Amino acid sequence: MPVLEARHLRKTFDGFVAVEDVNFAVEPGEVFGLLGPNGAGKSTTMMMLAGLLPPDGGTVLIDGEPFDSRDRALRKTLGVVPQDLAIYPELSARENLAFFGRLYGVRGALLQERIAEALERIGLTGRADDRVGHFSGGMKRRLNFGAALLHRPRVLILDEPTVGVDPQSRAHLLDCIRDASRDGTACLYASHYMEEVQAICQRVAIIDHGRMLACDTLRDLLGRLTTDLCLRIPAASDELRRRLNGTTEIESTPDGGTLLVVSRDQQQDEKALADTLAHVLDLLRETNTPLEAVETRDPDLERLFLQLTGQRLRD
Repeated sequence: MPVLEARHLRKTFDGFVAVEDVNFAVEPGEVFGLLGPNGAGKSTTMMMLAGLLPPDGGTVLIDGEPFDSRDRALRKTLGVVPQDLAIYPELSARENLAFFGRLYGVRGALLQERIAEALERIGLTGRADDRVGHFSGGMKRRLNFGAALLHRPRVLILDEPTVGVDPQSRAHLLDCIRDASRDGTACLYASHYMEEVQAICQRVAIIDHGRMLACDTLRDLLGRLTTDLCLRIPAASDELRRRLNGTTEIESTPDGGTLLVVSRDQQQDEKALADTLAHVLDLLRETNTPLEAVETRDPDLERLFLQLTGQRLRD
């Protein structure tokens, strides 16, 4: 049974539709990705799921029951890692964790135990008593993450948790999310970094302009795409372009070169692909066009987003 469900969520601001008919569910131990550019409606969706923003339509369910943000017991099932840092720079890392732990009713020896566990998990044990104002951006992000774990939430809502961090902290945070999911936590991960979503998520919803464009397992989403064979040549002549006549896609490269893209979908057999490739190579030879390189281009989320929206994912 899903721990967290969004059913037909809708939100408007002054007549502007920010989120429209968003539906998905997150299972225990799953990392579910919400992928989209800045301004797509991800943060608005997350705020409704966390009870910080009332939806204009639709329902949020926790364990199949409507989520009432006034219910303290239900709120304690959630851990939220917001996009904007929610920590106090004048306090130490330990003091910050103690403060947030008490907010969730964790006290005494149990709180100290949870603080020690969180510091170890986020890699800040050695800086536990240093003022947070002196931390790097990556360290602050890790502390922000640790504060959401102290009450052992069943659902972890993460809104762009790696924005502006160094590669080492980014990798550490992704490992922390994997660890949380292995512990059985349902993780909802919103990002516009496709490579992160592809690395850690089992299922993904793609959202743009407040609407869901696709929602499926990562494998099935990528299965919609072809595996491309790309032949790199100098700038293609008019004659070559004419003779290719739709056999391949022709793409320009930033350095002024050309890619001839031979696509293979899942229904195409090996012989058909070989025949197409042989035809293209014959044309290159007949037009005295040098072949500079051959490379494969595997399916990825950026290509899927481009196919769904007609544009690349924008920051």
